Amino acid sequence: MSAWVHPEMAAILASGAPAPDYQGLPLAEARAAFERMNAPWNGDAPALPEIRELAIATPGGPMRARLYRPSTAANRPCVVYVHGGGWTFGSCDTHHGSMARLAIESGVCVLGIDYRRAPENPYPAAIEDTHAALEALARGLAGAAVDPARLALAGDSAGAAISLLPATNAPWRSRLKALALFYGCYLPVFDTASHKAFGVGYGLPTARMLWYWENWRGPAALPDLAGLPPVYLNAPSLDPLCCETLDLARALAGAGNDARLDLYAGVIHGFMQMSGKLEPARRAHAAAGKFLSEKLK
Repeated sequence: MSAWVHPEMAAILASGAPAPDYQGLPLAEARAAFERMNAPWNGDAPALPEIRELAIATPGGPMRARLYRPSTAANRPCVVYVHGGGWTFGSCDTHHGSMARLAIESGVCVLGIDYRRAPENPYPAAIEDTHAALEALARGLAGAAVDPARLALAGDSAGAAISLLPATNAPWRSRLKALALFYGCYLPVFDTASHKAFGVGYGLPTARMLWYWENWRGPAALPDLAGLPPVYLNAPSLDPLCCETLDLARALAGAGNDARLDLYAGVIHGFMQMSGKLEPARRAHAAAGKFLSEKLK
């Protein structure tokens, strides 16, 4: 597989500090380190008319959520955003910039959620929490800001894998208006061509991905994909998970779904968080935002 690196991506890789050995740290320290590593990417988050903290009741107790409103207009569609981080790390804070940018680019509200994380809460805890967020919005959690009849799901990396599963379950298979999945890990398959090409030296080592999956312990097969809402997929070319997205795109098409795939050349896993320094990341947010805007109208 091609290893051409976008010049701006090359500059980021050359200037960035190496990631810590997350597996070798106590979990609380590893999570704090992940938050610190991602904090700089949020410094250029666009301003919004309103960003509001909320709480959602879940089977595991109250869940923190954050509502991003690109306009003060009432009755706007809303996207529930499920952050990445290997099911083990991440929060509304690590993905603040991405969620704010997606709200701006789509013109719809975005609700980020701090779902229960593995390994303390393996599959299906995060799925239950995502369902709880959708149900809360449908019951009017956000008040007049959100139209409870126009909801979508989006997520990156582990969050994309989490988002796919509620979308395949009743009642949300028929109620969601759109699904946006960014460079997800959908199956425990670690010997693909992209893992072999980019599993070392490109930001997400295959060894760490294996550890993440062991923490998560999710399904080993794809769910029934028939009858899903319109799906947007993207994949960076230098991502060890790239082949997974390509395979999912083929499976979605084979099941008769309206699915779009965008491939971003020369960038690594997690590139959409790098919008302040990476033009393909800004382009990716614009494309995903346009898709969500069109499907939620």
